[in-house]
Amino acid sequence: MALRKKANEVDSTLTSVYGRKSRHSNPDPLDTLVETILSQNTSDVNSHRAFGRLKERYPNWEMLLDANHSEIVSVIRSGGLADIKARSIVGALNRVMEEAGSLKLAFLSKMPTKEATEWLSSIDGIGPKTAAIVLLFSFGKLVFPVDTHVHRVSGRLGLLSPRATRESAQKELEALVPEEEYYNMHLNLIEHGRRRCKALNPLCDLCEVSRLCAYHGTSVMAQP
Repeated sequence: MALRKKANEVDSTLTSVYGRKSRHSNPDPLDTLVETILSQNTSDVNSHRAFGRLKERYPNWEMLLDANHSEIVSVIRSGGLADIKARSIVGALNRVMEEAGSLKLAFLSKMPTKEATEWLSSIDGIGPKTAAIVLLFSFGKLVFPVDTHVHRVSGRLGLLSPRATRESAQKELEALVPEEEYYNMHLNLIEHGRRRCKALNPLCDLCEVSRLCAYHGTSVMAQP
């Protein structure tokens, strides 16, 4: 109960700092899927650049199905791990085509969340985070994606068990945070991770939730 109260306080404080995040429209699920694959193990700047170049070169995703692999790799090189990501993207598109008969992910909206997660996660190159992002942002399903920022910030705050993996962290946060706050808190944890709770040299003295933070408490005690 105390941990839920702490999560609510973190959510409320971050919302007061960064504003309430509310969806205005659901992005195209395939766009979200491809962009999230490109975002793996790279910066937002690099992944956005790679996605923009990919959309410019291939205005519709059907064109990718018959595209030359080396050409796709060249187009998305700025996103890093281009060979692996090109195979993942084309493989995912082929699976969607096999399942739906067209490049449409709308069928996921009718699936229970668990079943939709399992279907997406069965595709090579798509893990729990990518599946959760597609389901939250494009379908409004009740999942709490855990990227590197969410994992780091929630772990430092003491909202997660000490050895929580990203996959187990998603389950822990979904049990801890009210469902109606998944979208808002997910985005605000990411923003806080970028602005304050950085991987290296976190700005603890400026942090608005430092009073709630287990990491800050230990770091202060460790100072001479």
